[in-house]
Amino acid sequence: MRADYDQLSKTIGALTEGETDEVALMATVVCELHHADARFDWTGFYRVTAPDLLKIGPYQGGHGCLQIPFSRGVCGAAARSGEVQLVDDVDRFDGHIACASSTRSEIVLPVRDGQGRLLGVLDIDSDQQAAFEAADADGLGAILKMVFGRL
Repeated sequence: MRADYDQLSKTIGALTEGETDEVALMATVVCELHHADARFDWTGFYRVTAPDLLKIGPYQGGHGCLQIPFSRGVCGAAARSGEVQLVDDVDRFDGHIACASSTRSEIVLPVRDGQGRLLGVLDIDSDQQAAFEAADADGLGAILKMVFGRL
């Protein structure tokens, strides 16, 4: 089963309409995404809680790392650079943080509000190598922009 981003966008849009609480939005988005695609082994948000620091937010799957500095890992790289990180093999990513030993590939997208302020990152891990592609980044990015861009 692969995510149908058009359908997910409609569902998530309807579920989040009128909501302005960041954590409630993150919890809803992550629940819908996690159950929409068999590749998604761990799906969650890391929130910016201090300068150059991410802390775990709503997630689905096993335990995640509690905090990640911008200077470390795939999530830190996405927060630091403001760019999507598409990693086919986490063992080849210099500085990868192994929160779960099952993770083989990862996609991480920055999450911004309507004023461009970095709220955090969306992190999706897969137990399959090279599980993600540009179409995933596009589909996920559009959903994030729709939901968090109105804040």
